[in-house]
Amino acid sequence: MFSLDNIKHKRVFEIFSEIAEIPHGSGNMEKISDYCANFAEKNGLKCVKDSAFNVIIYKDATVGYENSEPVILQGHLDMVCQAEEGYDIDFENEGLKLYTDGDMLKAKGTTLGADNGIAVAMIMAILEDKTLSHPKIEAVFTTDEEVGMLGATALDASCLTAKRMINIDSEEEDVITASCAGGIRFSAKIPFKTENKSGKAIKISLFGLLGGHSGVEIDKGRINADTLLGRVLNWLNLRYDFGLVSLSGGDKDNAIPKSATAVLVTEQPTEVIELLNNCLETIKTEISAAEPDFSYSVECCSCDKTVCMDKKSKGSVIFALCATPQGVVEFSSEIKGLVETSLNLGVLNTEDNVVCFHYALRSNKASALEGLTDKMKAFYSVIECETETSGYYPPWEFKQNSLFREIYAKTYTELLGKQPRIDAIHAGLECAVFSSKIEGLDCISIGANMYDIHTHNERLSISSTEKIYRLLITVLRNLK
Repeated sequence: MFSLDNIKHKRVFEIFSEIAEIPHGSGNMEKISDYCANFAEKNGLKCVKDSAFNVIIYKDATVGYENSEPVILQGHLDMVCQAEEGYDIDFENEGLKLYTDGDMLKAKGTTLGADNGIAVAMIMAILEDKTLSHPKIEAVFTTDEEVGMLGATALDASCLTAKRMINIDSEEEDVITASCAGGIRFSAKIPFKTENKSGKAIKISLFGLLGGHSGVEIDKGRINADTLLGRVLNWLNLRYDFGLVSLSGGDKDNAIPKSATAVLVTEQPTEVIELLNNCLETIKTEISAAEPDFSYSVECCSCDKTVCMDKKSKGSVIFALCATPQGVVEFSSEIKGLVETSLNLGVLNTEDNVVCFHYALRSNKASALEGLTDKMKAFYSVIECETETSGYYPPWEFKQNSLFREIYAKTYTELLGKQPRIDAIHAGLECAVFSSKIEGLDCISIGANMYDIHTHNERLSISSTEKIYRLLITVLRNLK
C-alpha cells in the first residue's frame, strides 16, 4: 500500500485504498455497493440499497444539532477504467495499485478512480467519526454516473428529507460549482437510394485533429473532423461529378471527432485527387494555428463498378454534413465565459443504405435545450430522414441566491484566507438530477484538485484532499 506518513487525515486515504482494491468500473457495481452496505452495518448506521445498487446511509445529528436542517453528502461509486497501452489488468476482477509521487496519489498503469472514489472515502470518514459535530447526514452513493448518471436517475428521492446538498464531484479546490448543463442525444438517419457508377474509388482521410470533450472543450476552437469532411465534399461537389459510397467519423457523440473518412468514385481520378490535395493543403494552412497536427491522405484504388448513393441522396447527405449547426450556440449572460448552449456532431457512419448523424446537445437552461432540439428537428425537416431523441438529463440551473453556497464560501474564506471562485460547467453533474427530484434543493459541487481524469495519468493532490476534507467537517459544524 502507498505510504500514509505525514498525512493528517489518514482515515480518508485508508478508506480510498480499500475502495481501490474493489473492482468498480461502470456497470460493475455490486461489490462496491455491498462494501458500502457492510460499512453502514459495521458502524451501526441505517442503510438503504436499491435495485440499481445505489446506497443511502443515514447518520443522526449530534448533540446540539437535532433541530438543524439535514444535509446530503453525495458522490458516485463507479470509475472510468482506462489502462496505459501495454499494461495488463482485468478491471472486472482486479483492484488498482496505488502509489504516491510527491504530493500526488496515482495508480500504476491505470486510472486512479479519484473521480469519484475520493468523495466516497471522505463521506465515509465523516460517517464513522464520532468526534464531529453536524446535523443529520444523508450520505448518497450513486452508481453508473460515468455512463449517463443512471444510478441517480433511478434513485427514489422520497428516501431523502434534506433540502441542501454537497456533491463532491468537482476537480478544483478553489471553485464552487453552481450550475451544470443538461443534455440530450439527437440522431438523424438519412436513407439513400443507390446507383452503379464506373470509375476509380478514392478514399479521403482526415486525421490528427485535437478533438476533446464536447462540453468542456467545445469553445476551444477545435475543428470537428465530421463537419470539416462536409466542407471538403461540398467544395468538390460544386466542381466535379462523383459518386459517394460511404462516410464515417468519430466514435462517441460527446467527443469532438478527431478523424473522418469518405469513400467516393469518379471517372476523373487524376483531376479529383489534385483538386482534393490542393483544397486540403489550403485548409491545413488555414487551421494550422488551432490544429497544428492536422493531416490528410487521398488514396486511389481501381474498381470497375461501385454502388454509390444516387445524386439526390448524395445532395441531401452533403447538405446535412456541410450545413449542420455545430459548436457554441450561446454564451451565458449570468456567468462570464460560460458556454450556455452547444451541440456536437460526434458520430457519423454509413450502414444498410442509411447515413447516421449522432449529436450531443447541451445547455445550462432547460428552455434553451428544448429550443435547440426543436431547431435541429427543423433543420432536418427539409430533407428526407428520420430523427429521434434519447438520453435526456436535466440541467442544473444557476441560482442567483443560494444561502448554502454563501455558507460554504464564507467558511472557505475564513479557513483558507481567500475567496473561492463561483463557476459553472458545460457538462453534466448529478446535482442536476437531484435538483429535478427534490423541489427547492440548494446544492453546490466541490472537490479536491485532480488532473487528467479518465486517463492512465489521473492523479490526485493529497494536500488538496486534506483541505477539502477539513472544509467539509468545518462547514458541517457551521450548519447549527
